[in-house]
Amino acid sequence: MTTILLAFLALSVLTPALTRVLSTKVFYLIALLPAAAFVFTLTQTATVTRGGSETSSIPWIPQLGVALSFRVDTLAWLLALVVTGVGALVLVYCARYFDADEPALGRFAACLLAFAGTMYGLVTADDVVVMFMFWEITSVLSYLLIGHYTFRRESRGAALQALIVTTFGGLVMLVGVVMLSVEAGTTSLALLVAQPVTGPVATWAILLILVGALSKSALVPFHFWLPAAMAAPTPVSAYLHAAAMVKAGIYLVARLAPGYADTEGWMPVLMTIGVWTMLVGAWRSLRQHDLKLVLAYGTVSQLGFIMVVVGFGTRDAALAGAALLLAHALYKAALFLVVGIIDHRAGTRDLRKLSGIGRSDPALAVIALVPVASMAGLPPLLGFVAKEAVFTAFLEAALHGDGWGWVALAGTAVGSLLTVAYSIRFFHGAFGTRGRWCRRPCTRAAGTS
Repeated sequence: MTTILLAFLALSVLTPALTRVLSTKVFYLIALLPAAAFVFTLTQTATVTRGGSETSSIPWIPQLGVALSFRVDTLAWLLALVVTGVGALVLVYCARYFDADEPALGRFAACLLAFAGTMYGLVTADDVVVMFMFWEITSVLSYLLIGHYTFRRESRGAALQALIVTTFGGLVMLVGVVMLSVEAGTTSLALLVAQPVTGPVATWAILLILVGALSKSALVPFHFWLPAAMAAPTPVSAYLHAAAMVKAGIYLVARLAPGYADTEGWMPVLMTIGVWTMLVGAWRSLRQHDLKLVLAYGTVSQLGFIMVVVGFGTRDAALAGAALLLAHALYKAALFLVVGIIDHRAGTRDLRKLSGIGRSDPALAVIALVPVASMAGLPPLLGFVAKEAVFTAFLEAALHGDGWGWVALAGTAVGSLLTVAYSIRFFHGAFGTRGRWCRRPCTRAAGTS
């Protein structure tokens, strides 16, 4: 695993020079590395499915007990596949998305590749100090990627906002991480979960860590940075804001839940904020006219949904949360990439101006329909399977006397109805045909208005 991380670092450093030679074709070359990491992760499947784990460790700061320790268990395996698999596909997409004269193309390619490697390190790190180091590096790289269009004030502002919010949350989380590791006498994540710390120190430490998780995954009251980050190029939105960076907070909660779900404050914070985020995000999504913002607020909503599930603390909810996390990464990344194609072809993302794309490009409409249906939770797609598992887990907990089960079930059921509504709105807005009722000039598939 350390070899893979070193390879990401080395190739990222070389990418700007390679871009000057290969131009946009450099994306095909650098996509081979996350693809290779994806294949390597697949080779660990047999060990992981038997309940085992792959580990590696290199001493780093022995005085503090900190080591470059990495561990791939079931959760890390799933996230590593998402990070590397989606990362490779997005890099390939970039080769056709950008033109050869794109400003700072080499820097962008290097940062996107480095981000993929950093996320791989984050989800496989077994040392909380090392994990935090990767956590903060993702904030810095996301700042550079969101602010790629440096000549646009909107991009610079969105990048700075995302950096400030996620870094603030990260620093608060660092205090909790230090408190927890000092109290436990170890920096190993596996040991912190297997032998959970109890008492007032643990309670405060966990609450501080949750601040970092909530800010990273854009939950209320930190949700505003994610829609603003849509000023970034579409590949960034598809990767960072659908499949990678925003999943970091969810990953951390899922990692800690087996040991700390019973900690005082855990359930009230995650259930209340998660449900509220799902409802607020879905409602705001229905009020947007930019296709990327429809997806962005939908992402905020779904992140709240997933946080409720993975934070619920039961085995059934954990399994359902893993399925929902995978489904969301796949359908939302695909939809962001579809929006990029529509924007390139029609010259706009405003659903009030788009018309006729479904008739002129039925293949793209069919491709988009599958992830939209999964997002809405229609059978037999993965989104439907995940949501059925979620509601089953909540219902069983509620019937056994868990009051939070009723809260989670009612809140996510209402949120899911809103999800269906904005899914329909997105698809009709992107591919529907408008006639004389269109209030503004409709942009036809040929790009005329």
